[in-house]
Amino acid sequence: MHIVIPDDYQNVILTLDCFATLKGHQVSIYHDAVDDIRLLAERFADADALVLTRERTRIDDALLAHLPKLKLISQTGKVSSHIDVDACTRHGVAVMEGRGSPIAPAELTWALIINARRQLFPAMQGMYDGLWQVNLGQRLAGQTLGIWGYGKIGQRLARYAQAFEMPVMVWGSDASRQAAVADGHRAAPSREAFFAESDVLTLHLRLAESTRHLVTAKDLSLMKTNALLVNTSRAELIAPGALLEALNLGRPGAAALDVFEQEPIFDPAHPLLNHPAVLCTPHLGYVERAGYELYFGDAFANARAFFNGEECVLANPEVRPPRE
Repeated sequence: MHIVIPDDYQNVILTLDCFATLKGHQVSIYHDAVDDIRLLAERFADADALVLTRERTRIDDALLAHLPKLKLISQTGKVSSHIDVDACTRHGVAVMEGRGSPIAPAELTWALIINARRQLFPAMQGMYDGLWQVNLGQRLAGQTLGIWGYGKIGQRLARYAQAFEMPVMVWGSDASRQAAVADGHRAAPSREAFFAESDVLTLHLRLAESTRHLVTAKDLSLMKTNALLVNTSRAELIAPGALLEALNLGRPGAAALDVFEQEPIFDPAHPLLNHPAVLCTPHLGYVERAGYELYFGDAFANARAFFNGEECVLANPEVRPPRE
C-alpha cells in the first residue's frame, strides 16, 4: 500500500509513535502547502490512500479525475467541506473519518482569552525590547463569557469559566440553550442580547452551509467597545470583511483569532496580523502531540483496516472496500 500524507507543515509525522504502525508500507510525506491541482495530481498519482491533516487539502472532482489509482481518503478527525464526498463516490474512492477531541481546542481558546485580556503579548514584546510594564490588562473574574455553540468544546469552556469566576451565557440551538441552563448557566434571551451583553464572546460552531457567514456586521456592531471576540472554530463563520470593519469601528474592541479565511498565512503585512486590537495564532487549536497521536493513529488504523478487508465505517458506504 502506498500512503501519501500532504501538508505536514511542521515535519512532525515521522516523530509520532503511531507512525510505526505503517511499517512495511510505502509512505510519502510532503511538508509544504500546495493548492495547484497539477502538482497535487502529480504527487498523488501513485497513491492507494491519502491521509489528510484536517482541512489543509481540498479534494474535489477536478483533482479526483487525475487519480484513477486512489482507493481511500483517510481523514484525521471529522470529514468537512474540504472533501467532496459525492465526487469521491462517483470516482469509487472511499472516505473514512476519525475522532475529534475537545481538549486541545478548548485549552488553546482559553489561552487566547487570558493572553488577550491580560495583554501578555505586547507586555512580553516590551520586556524583550528592554521596557517594563508597558500596558494594563484586565482580569477575567466578573466578566460574562458568551459561548455560541454548547457542544463538547463549549461545555469545557463553561467549566473553565466557572473556575475563573466568570458568569456564562450561551446562544445557539434550543438544545444548546436548554443544556446550558441545566448546567447552571444562562441562556441568552435573544441573539441581540448575546452580542450586546458578552464581555468575551467565543464561537464554537461547525462550519456548514447553514453556519457559513452566520455572524454578520450587524451582530458585531452590537458588541461592547471593550468586548473581546474569540474565534478558534472557522473564519468563515463570520461574514467576509465584517470583523476587520467592526474592529476599525471599535465594536468589538478586540479579537483573538486562530483561524483565517486563507491558510496558511505567510504575509507579514496581512491586515489582521497588523491590527493593534487583534491577537493571532497560526491555527493551533488541534495542533498538539496527544491530539496528533489520536488523529493520525485513527487515520492509519482506518487505512490498514480498509486494505485488510476488515469491516469499515465509511462516510460514503456506497463505495465497497476491498475484500480478501
